[in-house]
Amino acid sequence: MSATDTQTAAHRRSRCAGTPVPPPDPDGPGRYTISEVAARTGLSAHTLRWYERIGLMPHVDRTHTGQRSFTDRDLNWLDLVGRLRLTGMPVADMVRYADLVRQGEHTYAEREKLLTAHRENVRQRIAELRGTLDVLDRKIDFYAGARWVSERV
Repeated sequence: MSATDTQTAAHRRSRCAGTPVPPPDPDGPGRYTISEVAARTGLSAHTLRWYERIGLMPHVDRTHTGQRSFTDRDLNWLDLVGRLRLTGMPVADMVRYADLVRQGEHTYAEREKLLTAHRENVRQRIAELRGTLDVLDRKIDFYAGARWVSERV
């Protein structure tokens, strides 16, 4: 595996872990091919096409030859989608949210309701994870103490 392949694989793993999409380059083109977006986000071209097919991506522009042409706005949207994925939001809810965004400002109340409900789910998961972390900390402390005692003997 080349160094570039290793970096790309590491970037994909970090993206799946919720690392934000790098901000658009202010001196950049403002237009990106699917392979450039895949490289920036760590998402595969297949995933980007799937997002578009299921309605999760707003309308993606096409060049005169029919190739997808992503914008800085699309990169910002993918950053939000990545963060929603990280929080465990179901794909159906993300698609619903995308549909509401496309419908316009009159859907603000419904968008707020959807995100507020999801925020409560995230808070509950965080509380569960804190409890699990406490258990892990106690176990680690126990084993560290037991190891220290056994090494002294």
